Amino acid sequence: MDTSVTNSFPDSNPLLNLSGLPRFDEIRPEHVEPALDNLLESNRAKLEELLVSAGPYSWDNFAQAMEDMDEALDRMWSPVSHLNAVCDSADLRDAYNLCLPKLTSYSTEISQDSRVFQAYLQIAESADYKILSRAQKKIIDNTLRDFRLSGAELDDDAKKRFKAIRQELSTLTSRFEQNLLDATHAWSLSVTERKKLAGLPGTAIAMAVQAAEQDSAPGWKFTLDAPSYTAFMAYADDGELRRQMYEAYVCRASDQGPDANRWDNTGLIDRILELRGEMARILGFKHYTDYSLVPKMARDTGEVMKFLLDLADRSRPVAEQEIQELRDFARNSDGISDIQSWDLAYYSEKLRQSRYQFSQEELRVYFPVPRVIEGMFEVVRRLYGVSITEKKDVCVWHPDVRFFEIVGENKEVRGQFFLDLYTRNHKRGGAWMDECQPRKFGINQSQAPIAYLTCNFSPPLDGKPSLLTHDEVITLFHEFGHGLHHMLTKVDYVGVAGINGVAWDAVELPSQFMENWCWQEETLEFLSGHYETGEILSKELLEKMHAARNFQAGMGMVRQLEFALFDMHLYSEFEPDGDKSVQQILDEVRASIAVILPPAFNRFQNGFAHIFSGGYAAGYYSYKWAEVLSADAFAQFEEHGIFNRDVGSAFLHHILEQGGTREPMELFVAFRGREPTIDALLRHCGLSGPTT
Repeated sequence: MDTSVTNSFPDSNPLLNLSGLPRFDEIRPEHVEPALDNLLESNRAKLEELLVSAGPYSWDNFAQAMEDMDEALDRMWSPVSHLNAVCDSADLRDAYNLCLPKLTSYSTEISQDSRVFQAYLQIAESADYKILSRAQKKIIDNTLRDFRLSGAELDDDAKKRFKAIRQELSTLTSRFEQNLLDATHAWSLSVTERKKLAGLPGTAIAMAVQAAEQDSAPGWKFTLDAPSYTAFMAYADDGELRRQMYEAYVCRASDQGPDANRWDNTGLIDRILELRGEMARILGFKHYTDYSLVPKMARDTGEVMKFLLDLADRSRPVAEQEIQELRDFARNSDGISDIQSWDLAYYSEKLRQSRYQFSQEELRVYFPVPRVIEGMFEVVRRLYGVSITEKKDVCVWHPDVRFFEIVGENKEVRGQFFLDLYTRNHKRGGAWMDECQPRKFGINQSQAPIAYLTCNFSPPLDGKPSLLTHDEVITLFHEFGHGLHHMLTKVDYVGVAGINGVAWDAVELPSQFMENWCWQEETLEFLSGHYETGEILSKELLEKMHAARNFQAGMGMVRQLEFALFDMHLYSEFEPDGDKSVQQILDEVRASIAVILPPAFNRFQNGFAHIFSGGYAAGYYSYKWAEVLSADAFAQFEEHGIFNRDVGSAFLHHILEQGGTREPMELFVAFRGREPTIDALLRHCGLSGPTT
């Protein structure tokens, strides 16, 4: 480590300067641990001062100070965590992994400190609690709940074990994510014969040329990153190469496939499950699923299972019909008698084109990134009256990253965000929104929320702008919906501002809600535009899009239900020395719901980051749960006009601005006038017929 850097701490450490935007051009791996150590030491000292000097405890002399300490720590760690996801390097990874146990130890230490717990209890039971704002009360209530879920009421031995479990889990989940990243980027398919490119669209070929050139290699390089992999599986005529791509993808970080055992997550999965189960039982829960549901909308495991199985009953007959149609098509068109998993995307695309005379690739030319971004901003301007402008000369972590500011009708800055759209080496796959800084307003302070919006689209190629499929446009709108939830909040207290404090099974409501505007003719008049001529999407193509919208909707539904049911069964049934392995539990779920079984080498679970290294453990059902809310919320616009400002203002006020100050059902009823029904979701998915 460079001693010239460490000797000048803390003044010269960019991670400790919390004024303004993160200084990405100055942050180095060697800054991370000293900055964290400095802030943890400072926070511990401040806590002791609060506990000694405060009393009787109140919001002003205790809870607000605790909020400020937590927020400072989050602000310091946010750019580190973000850079670890978008600019992975060996040195940064080492620094990140070194700090995770320290963070976990600190958070567990605070959440198990009986003195802190008693301080919050005193505030909750005081006369002053009654005059606190709704947001302040919710923070106190949530904090007490979280204390109990963190073991604050355990005896000393149980607290010690609980803390050790959380520390080990932080290390294991990080290793899971890093194994998956390494496995994804380690493998590629090199093609040197042009004839093997048959069927592939020009964008996929151009991207493969660029990837090969970056390696100074001949031919074409196809990777497991989403833009490359998805296009190859849907369009490549060469079935053997599709099989190779499929095997490499579904065997990432496992004991199977071309890199078998190199980054195997199997042991990590078993240990993560074992530890989470033990943690739940220490607190008196039957299993981790029950523990996970405490802060969510769903009341218990039974309610979630009933919801998922009801959707399964409605969708599986449709999916069975769809897979039979696909088998018939493959047999009649190419003589394929036994369709395989690596054939599904390929023949599905062929069938779509045959049935609707329509391909996702046809749409790319109408969705250049500049036009899509302008159109997306126009949607929110019409809905909520806010304007979005780009700000130049902002420090970013890569030249492709852009920075924008959201301004309200009264000219106040509502929020800001970084936009990082394109796939590249050392960047985690997928798409996500994360918090850079939260909204925070009070006496002598004014802090607007800032978000990171991250995707993995194909970059500009051959002098053309990046051209998106319609599915990718939907992905961008989805993440922007999360961003709006974070940035348009009007809550002044960090703990329940934006997405903070929102029940996890409701947090997808604003994101899935935004997706609906990608399908509207009125939207597409300004969202689409040919990258060369500016011509908007034709009426004919739009009609084909709508006709194909629910193509294989049943298959898509049962696939998502497979993930959700596997997650629920796994976290309620798995025992380290039990009768069922993770694979057996997955196989049983597939046998009950899947309409086509994958090959034995498939190790989907080893790449299921959502439930092992993300926030969706025993919570993947949230996507479908929130989809009921989002579909029903959008139905209000369908009834009154998709750009009706009164309805838009109501959604803004009752949902986006409220953050986690009230329970999601209460907010939904305030907007919709009633509790949600499943009808709109079934109608949107083409599954509204009678149950069979």
